[in-house]
Amino acid sequence: MRIRAVEISVGVFLLAGILALLLLALRVSGLTVASSADTYKLTAHFDNIAGLTTRAKVTMAGVTVGKVVSIDFDTQTYSAKVVMEVQRRVDNLPTDTTASILTAGLLGEKYISLSIGGEEDVLVDGDVIYDTQSSLVLEELIGKFLMNTVNQD
Repeated sequence: MRIRAVEISVGVFLLAGILALLLLALRVSGLTVASSADTYKLTAHFDNIAGLTTRAKVTMAGVTVGKVVSIDFDTQTYSAKVVMEVQRRVDNLPTDTTASILTAGLLGEKYISLSIGGEEDVLVDGDVIYDTQSSLVLEELIGKFLMNTVNQD
């Protein structure tokens, strides 16, 4: 009887560990069970997204307020079209809001940072953010630096 109680407690402990690992995997991957009913979509066009992926964070002042839901190539403007879902609680973004692609940490994870403008009109579901700043590409910066030093010699 005592061995059976030990086996049951070990089984419960293992089940709790597996659930904890599953929860941790969901948190790290950015997947959530939240519905998209409490979000609205915004679109932005970038010349170069260099490493931005779907499910990347959308932040304001360092706080995550949304995520990237799709990235496509726009054949009309020859630029990258990025669709973002932004939480409804952030419903007062001015129409002159700026979207910039930034890099987080040493590993180079890309995310979109929104900076508010000064307009009184606000963005609504389906609107486009026109003021964008593309991602910095390290190879291009190194190339410009090397060419500048070579040209000075």
